Amino acid sequence: MTGHHAGPRSTADGEPNASADGGTGRAARAGAVDDALESLRAGEPVLVHDAADREGETDLIYHADHVTPEAVARLRNDAGGLVCVALGHEVAEAFDLPFYAEEVDHPATGDHELGYDERSSFSLTVNHRDTYTGITDDDRSTTIRALGEAAAAPAETDFAAEFRVPGHVHLLKAAPDLLAQREGHTELGLALAEAADLPSAVVVCEMLDDETGAALSPADARAYADRHDFAYLEGSEVLERLR
Repeated sequence: MTGHHAGPRSTADGEPNASADGGTGRAARAGAVDDALESLRAGEPVLVHDAADREGETDLIYHADHVTPEAVARLRNDAGGLVCVALGHEVAEAFDLPFYAEEVDHPATGDHELGYDERSSFSLTVNHRDTYTGITDDDRSTTIRALGEAAAAPAETDFAAEFRVPGHVHLLKAAPDLLAQREGHTELGLALAEAADLPSAVVVCEMLDDETGAALSPADARAYADRHDFAYLEGSEVLERLR
């Protein structure tokens, strides 16, 4: 896991510290969204911090098409949160995927009071039918890439024939109007995929600090991105550009 590492530091709100020449770094951030779009197209991950007053978490995000076993290993080792595939609302509807809380008839699904949002995006859990247990890096990458392929041609996909429920990949169902309606990592990641002209399926996984067990701070998330030459975005940058 990532933990606390040396590297470029950010202020509490995730903005870069002032540079040696007195600048704030904002000019250098002008092309950050474009860099992230290019990264997603190239199969590379991007990091997105939603907001300090929301979940306050940074997610490692890949487009589903490019999730190899090595990418799954990075998600579980370097991020450490829950590996989920976010699908666009229309894609999820084409596959008849519900919101989980609306599908399960159990008292525990009621009276949710989420501190960060009005509802959860969780849908079903799935494995591709060509997997064995579904949990290995190979199996999860097979399931995730197949979800990316299905999202590219939902009308041509027999979802139940390709995937079985329950499984080891958690599905998230986006709000119909994406960022105009909700500002979670589900929508932030899918808005980036849409802007990159990619199918509506992205992998999101929260980055955790292995020293504290808490969400990785924006400063440490940015330092991780810098060390690995990955794009890092604040949710506000995505909202400003794509909402």
